[in-house]
Amino acid sequence: MSEHQKYPSDLSDARWQLVEPVLATWRERRLATALGIGRRPTHDLRAVLNAILYVDRTGIPWRYLPRDYPPWATVYWYFAAWRDDDVFTQLGGLLRRLVRTAEGRHPDPSACVIDAQSVKTSTDVPAGSQGADAAKKIVGRKRHIVTDTLGLLLAVLVTAASVQDSIAGTTLIDRIAIGHPTISTAWADGGYRHHLVEHAATVGINLQIVQRPPATRGFTPLPRRWTIERTFGWLMFHRRLARDYETLPASSEAMIHLAMIDNMSRRLTGESTPTWRNA
Repeated sequence: MSEHQKYPSDLSDARWQLVEPVLATWRERRLATALGIGRRPTHDLRAVLNAILYVDRTGIPWRYLPRDYPPWATVYWYFAAWRDDDVFTQLGGLLRRLVRTAEGRHPDPSACVIDAQSVKTSTDVPAGSQGADAAKKIVGRKRHIVTDTLGLLLAVLVTAASVQDSIAGTTLIDRIAIGHPTISTAWADGGYRHHLVEHAATVGINLQIVQRPPATRGFTPLPRRWTIERTFGWLMFHRRLARDYETLPASSEAMIHLAMIDNMSRRLTGESTPTWRNA
C-alpha cells in the first residue's frame, strides 16, 4: 500500500491515544477466542478507524474509499464487527465520561433529554424498515436519541419513521434506567405522550414535558431541550447522516455513535471540525 495521504477526518496522534486502548483490547480478545485459526491480522487499527471516519464524515459508499486506506471490504468487516460487539458504544461511553470530567461534571449524568429526528432514506434501505412520519411529511427512518445536559449521546434507537415517539421512548427509558441508573430526571417535547411519563415514573425517572409556547413562530430555543437540538446539528457535520443509507438500523445507530466519538475526541483534544467555512 502506498504512503497514506492525510485527510481532515483522520485521527490526530492525541485523538488516537484516546481510543487505541479500547480497540487494541478488542483485537487481543478477538484473537484469544479464535483458537489459533487463521492468520494474524496485518491491518493497522488506526488506518481502519480513519477509513470508517472518512465514510461517516464524507458520506461516500464503502466501495469509494481512497486506495491509500485498507481495502474497503476489510474496512467494512471491521465496522460490522465493532458494531456487533458494541465497540462504538463502549468508546462513546469512555469519551463521554472524559468530557464530563473535563467540564467539571460528575462522570455519570443525573439528567437527560429525549428527542427524535426523521430523515429520508436511500434506495438501499429495505422497505420493511421504513415508514411515513405524517407530521414531518417524511418517508424514511427516525432517529430517537437520549443525551445528557451537555448534549453528549447516552443512547440511540433507529426505527421506521412511522413509529411514534412515545413507543420508541419507552424502549429508550428502559435502556437508560438499566445503563445509567444515576439518571433521575428527563425532559422531552410535547410529542411524547402522558403514558410515557407514567412509564418513566415506574423506573424511577421524573420525565417532564417541555411545551412550545403557543404563540411562538419559527425556531425558538426551548429550556432544557435546546441542547439535544444542538446535538442533531453536530451529527449533521457527518454527511453519511444527511439521510439514512444503511441497510440495517444497527448500522445507522453505529454511524451516529461514530459521529459523536468524532465530536467528543476533538472536544477533548481542542481540535475543531473542518468545514467549508474554514477550509
